[in-house]
Amino acid sequence: MTSVLFSPLSIRSTEFRNRLWVSPMCQYSCEDRDGVVGDWHLATLGSFAQGGAGLVMAEATAVVPEGRISPWCPGIWEDDQQEAWKRVVDFIHSQGAKAGIQLAHAGRKASTYRDWSGHGSVPVEDGGWTTVAPSPIAFPGYAEPNGLSTDEINDVVYAFGQSAARALAAGFDVLEVHAAHGYLIHQFLSPLSNDRTDDYGGSIVNRARLLLNVVREVRAIAGPDVPLFVRVSATDWLEPEGWTLEDTVTLAAWLREAGADLIDTSSGGLLPGASIPVGPGYQVPHAAAVHERSGIMTAAVGQIVDGPQAEEIVASGKATAVFAGREFLRDPRFALRAAHELGVEVDYWPAPFRRGTFDSRPATVASED
Repeated sequence: MTSVLFSPLSIRSTEFRNRLWVSPMCQYSCEDRDGVVGDWHLATLGSFAQGGAGLVMAEATAVVPEGRISPWCPGIWEDDQQEAWKRVVDFIHSQGAKAGIQLAHAGRKASTYRDWSGHGSVPVEDGGWTTVAPSPIAFPGYAEPNGLSTDEINDVVYAFGQSAARALAAGFDVLEVHAAHGYLIHQFLSPLSNDRTDDYGGSIVNRARLLLNVVREVRAIAGPDVPLFVRVSATDWLEPEGWTLEDTVTLAAWLREAGADLIDTSSGGLLPGASIPVGPGYQVPHAAAVHERSGIMTAAVGQIVDGPQAEEIVASGKATAVFAGREFLRDPRFALRAAHELGVEVDYWPAPFRRGTFDSRPATVASED
């Protein structure tokens, strides 16, 4: 079978072996609370590369200590973190996949407990910190943040650029700016979390200023050859007051001019209580609309669980590529399985696994060798 999903894709100087990619998924597993990744990330992200993914995107990785979602989240603001990531990236490359990293700042949703360690904001005496945001408006149930000054906003932009440089030194092929899910940049974008009256608040032009400045900074660091993605929440699901798909279409054109190559199109996360019609492929229409109306490449996400579904999304032009998350957690070999489901022969089954290819399964098991 001829498959669009399993055809190569080139973005700038990088070629991906297919268009079925691993979404960034928080692991909350830096147990020393120092932002340094270890064996968990090597094993987890490495397994996705072994399993045939074209791109493995590492989770939200903080550009400053106070940008971590939790004390257990990774960072890339210092040398030890960079070196730890290099070990992971080298293994991903050894398996034929490309490695990406999502550069992030959690803003008012930072300094929180991971699900299995507690709930709400982590107090300072337990290793937490005071959070920051565009405005001193708390996420419901979390501590109130400090509003950022203009100088502090400029520091955030600089931190994204410096972390981009570290990511490239660690060997990452793709950089992604996290502007979704209610984290700092999304907080600036949405009028529900941004009530500033200066150059970073009010009109959509002003509310988008931080993101566009970050993208320009990261592009300047990355140079002309490195793919740069931006993850956005296409809608807050809180219309008409919140961020909308129309806003995202407008923003996408600006991002393209600023140097972004692809919009990783998710949604929600700004506030609890949004009415989200969750179901198979429920966010694909957002990716399709952004691509059709702005011309920029998009990736689709949201309950994408098998090869035929993913193939239809890219073959029909609804998105350039597909990011899957939970399906890779359930089955790290999802990409190899999807190729089998589509009848596509791929040449990147790891040699030690070839006895276990889907086509090699016998009708009855004759031996356990």
